[in-house]
Amino acid sequence: MARFWLVPAAAVLLLIPACAGQAPAPAPTTTATTAVPAGSALVVKIDNVAAARPQTGLAAANVVYVEPVEGGLTRIAAVFLGQLPPVIGPVRSARETDIDLLGQYGRPTLACSGSAPQLVPLLRDAGLETGCQSAVPGAYFRDNSRVAPHDLFVHPDKLPKGTGTVTPQATGPAPAGGTSTTKQHEQVATVGFDFEWADQKWLVSMDGTPLTTTDGGRVGAATVIVQKVTTRAGTVPGDVAGNPSPVGVTVGSGSATVLRDGKLFAATWSRTSRTAATIYADAAGNAVPAADGPLWILLAPVS
Repeated sequence: MARFWLVPAAAVLLLIPACAGQAPAPAPTTTATTAVPAGSALVVKIDNVAAARPQTGLAAANVVYVEPVEGGLTRIAAVFLGQLPPVIGPVRSARETDIDLLGQYGRPTLACSGSAPQLVPLLRDAGLETGCQSAVPGAYFRDNSRVAPHDLFVHPDKLPKGTGTVTPQATGPAPAGGTSTTKQHEQVATVGFDFEWADQKWLVSMDGTPLTTTDGGRVGAATVIVQKVTTRAGTVPGDVAGNPSPVGVTVGSGSATVLRDGKLFAATWSRTSRTAATIYADAAGNAVPAADGPLWILLAPVS
């Protein structure tokens, strides 16, 4: 079986301050990439509200998770397992969902702008604090052409390297069956996502607008998985507007939809522990692996 080998706004939380007074720096013009060492993973928390678009570096991610956050919004956890772009962002804060979600990537470097104070010990225990702005201030800069808090970017080559055992998401041929489709609409909280099969990939749109990047053009995926998850109350009570901070439950099981090869597969998902990869299977119990190429996984709360 082929695998990825891991060579791996509105609502505002009270964040731990990081690098106050840091001088802004201009974005580099180079397009050179940096390789991620074998056995390590970089995860960057990327803003995806309208004011944060277009993002930079997102098209180079191997796996993109869309997480529900406060106020019905979403945030991206982009996992880089191969070549790194020179700049990634806008970078935003970590969430409690990240702790279990990212367990399959060992102890990855997590690039984030900070976190709610209640999360600091949890992130530290999971080894996820080493790449955040407060730990590596020199890796981050502000883009003066953007408005805060959507202006923070990171040079990934200046971050420490992830460690630990990485469990890759399975890839390989699709099982028989599936329903041919060229367009699919999905909802994650209040955010609408549309996927259109064209040029052998799923082109991504958000809230009716094509998703593009400053450095990679239109964003597409080889596989899109909509993973229905329950949410629970977390350590962080909520944001300053009183919106609760949901935690997506990613260890357990539930229903899923897999889009690949111009087809839709009804599936279930199961994950036995935070260090295990998620398994997707059809009604007959056949594995529905991802196709080779970028993978998007939407953690869609069960209504």
